[in-house]
Order: sequence, then C-alpha cells, then structure tokens
Amino acid sequence: MDFIPQLIVDALLLGGIYTLMVIGLALSFGVTRVINFAHGEAVMLGAYGAFTVFVAMGVDPLIAMPVLMVAGCVLGMVLFKVAIAPVLKAPHVNQILLTFGIGLVLQNLALVIWSPDERSVVPPYAYSSFEFGEVVVSGGRLIGFGIALVLVLALFFWLKRTEFGRATRALAEQHDAAVLMGINVNQMYALAFGLSVALGVATGVILSFLGAITPFMGFHILVKGFAIIVLGGLGSIIGAVMGAFLLAFAETAVSYYVPNGTGWAEAVAFLTLFLVLVLRPRGIIGQAVAD
Repeated sequence: MDFIPQLIVDALLLGGIYTLMVIGLALSFGVTRVINFAHGEAVMLGAYGAFTVFVAMGVDPLIAMPVLMVAGCVLGMVLFKVAIAPVLKAPHVNQILLTFGIGLVLQNLALVIWSPDERSVVPPYAYSSFEFGEVVVSGGRLIGFGIALVLVLALFFWLKRTEFGRATRALAEQHDAAVLMGINVNQMYALAFGLSVALGVATGVILSFLGAITPFMGFHILVKGFAIIVLGGLGSIIGAVMGAFLLAFAETAVSYYVPNGTGWAEAVAFLTLFLVLVLRPRGIIGQAVAD
C-alpha cells in the first residue's frame, strides 16, 4: 500500500506517452480503415532522427521535434499515395502484408544506417527527478507526458475546430455522405496517414531520451499499440486514450507488486490483447469494424 501514490504517478506519466504512441494509429485506422503494421517503425525512425540530430549537430531532441514531425508527415503522405492508396479496396490481409513489408524494409534500412547496436540520447533532463514528499517524479517522463498532452489536445482541437479536421471526422463516421458533400477523399486519407506517422515520430523523439534505441524497438511498440486500440475499440480515439491509461496502470501495478515484475510487465500487453479479443472484441467503446 505504501507504493500506491508512486504507482499512480508513474502510471499516469506512462499512460500519457502511451496515448501519444497509439492515437496516431487509431486516427489512421479510423479514417482509412488500413491497419498499419509499420507504425512501430515510424516511432523507431523518430527515435533515430532525434539521436542523429543530437549526436551529429548537437541539437536538443525537443527542439528538433517539430522538424522531424513535419518530415514524418510528408513521408507518410508520400508513402500512402505511392504504396497504400492502390490497395485501399483490397482485402485487409493484403493491406496487412503490405504495411508489414514496409515495416521490415524500414527496420533493415535502420540496421544498415545505424547498425544493430543500442543507441541513446542523453540531454541534461533525461535522468533528472523531482521529489514531492515520498513521491519521486522522473524529469524525462514528466517532460514526455507534457509534450504528449499538448500534442493530443492539439489533435483534438484540429479535429473539432478546423475544416480539414471536420472533414476527417466526416470520412471516419460516414464515408459515402462525406463524398457526396464534396470532400476530397484521397487528400484527406493521405493527410490522416501523414499525421499518424508524425505523431509516431513525436513518440519516438520522446522515447529516445527515456530508453534504448534499436532497429527492432518497433515490434514491441506495435504489440502494445494494438493491445491498446483493441482494448479501447478499433478506430476510436477516445477509446485509445482510455486503453492507453488502463494498460499503463496494469503494467505499472505488475512491475510494483509481482516478483520480478519489471520483466513480466512486458507480457501484460499480450495478455490484455488476448483477453479483450476473447471477452469483448469491440473494446471498451464498442465500435464495430467497418469494411
């Protein structure tokens, strides 16, 4: 019981980062209905981008983040138009295989460019901490949580208050009606996918100063991401936020109260994914998957 305040703080900070990690994935699927198995590699490229600018140019990852996000958005839009748009009406298995293949290409590209060695970014705030009574708050995680909160709120503002955002929501809710209203479907699909990649890149920048960077980090991120969006409900952004915090609390509780819990915490995502698929396939929000 003595650990509960610390557990709550750690879980909240982790949940904020998880929210940023999956909200782009939920946005992409909610609009285009494409299950992007290369989303983990977008996060990985963001982490390596932060590492490169920090080591080669001495630029703080947080300063470089806006530029890296713009680059990620442009790359995502180009990738969508070149590779993914032609298979939009193909069976889901074709889309899965395509995005999985894109992920493998990006993973091997990272191996060639940066080698399989673990990398890290160590700005001054990475290992800082603050004490509030008996609760210790990690400075790096607090900064990551703050950035995630700003980006998530910015996404919600964009969806609610801007013309492109409302068009994106219209496509996600009623595709045929949106087309009849004159919305450029291909343009909005590409924009949604580009924003998804940009949010993944931003997550990678945050993770670059919180842990090790490897070409294979995308797989673990992908598993956790799908566990979260399945838990929340496929295509639901609100559900993704809820699922992110639920998984964060579950992992943190396991790491605190189960012997050798830090290692077991990684299995929580697999167990969560299994239980949700068996007991409630539509997730918390209960959104059905549209064909």
